[in-house]
Amino acid sequence: MPTGAALHTEVMDQLAQTVGLIRNVLAPELLGAYLHGSAVLGGLGPASDLDVLAVTRQSLYERKRRALVEGLLEISGLTATVRPVEVTVVVQSEVRPWRFPPTGDFLYGEWLREELQESGPPQPCPMPDLAIAITMVLAGNHPLTGPPPAQILDPVPHADLVRASVAGIPELLDNLDDDTRNVLLTLARIWTTLATGEIQPKDAAADWALAHLPPEHRPALAHARDLYRTCHYDDETWSHELKAQVRPHVDEVLTHIDNLRRHG
Repeated sequence: MPTGAALHTEVMDQLAQTVGLIRNVLAPELLGAYLHGSAVLGGLGPASDLDVLAVTRQSLYERKRRALVEGLLEISGLTATVRPVEVTVVVQSEVRPWRFPPTGDFLYGEWLREELQESGPPQPCPMPDLAIAITMVLAGNHPLTGPPPAQILDPVPHADLVRASVAGIPELLDNLDDDTRNVLLTLARIWTTLATGEIQPKDAAADWALAHLPPEHRPALAHARDLYRTCHYDDETWSHELKAQVRPHVDEVLTHIDNLRRHG
């Protein structure tokens, strides 16, 4: 398990609980579990998720799906001391050899809490975002259990990384008013990924985007970046002036993304 100043004791404890749950529930089908996202990219903010990808030999039985959800409902949270945990499970044969779009076997995220409690555990479904997660897993190379990820996962072609990045834009835009900070930062990261070929931490992607934006479109993203670095969702505020700049900013970023997508 990774160590270092970037991962505080509370984070390590929460990761240990998550890995213990994954091992207990998914054994003996578990091939490996890998930390990715902000925790390995170097941009773990106060409200950042702990992102874990687990790779299995076969699809989960319903009993295991329920046990995994029940355990994650206890481990994950949105408080000052408990971070949201996102766990994705993929069957190795669904992504090796690689093809797009991949099928994910299981997904838990804090935004799904109420839905999972009401409707039951998640089922296999197409999951384009796996292209992004696998790219981050391979780049981060942080096994929580199992061998190095390159031994069990294939690299994702850049074209599929682009396809996966832009596929999530409509859903992002649907959440713009309720999740402004995250939407602006994610759009900045999509733009950065298409332009540079690398997946950056959200605040670093915002820095890159800010350097490439006209001055009138910078304040909303700069505010989102500062919120990411300094506070939890419950503590953030947006002035009327900044709110009024969000839509024009998004339109500007989408224009850049579309140009790269069409001409890249």
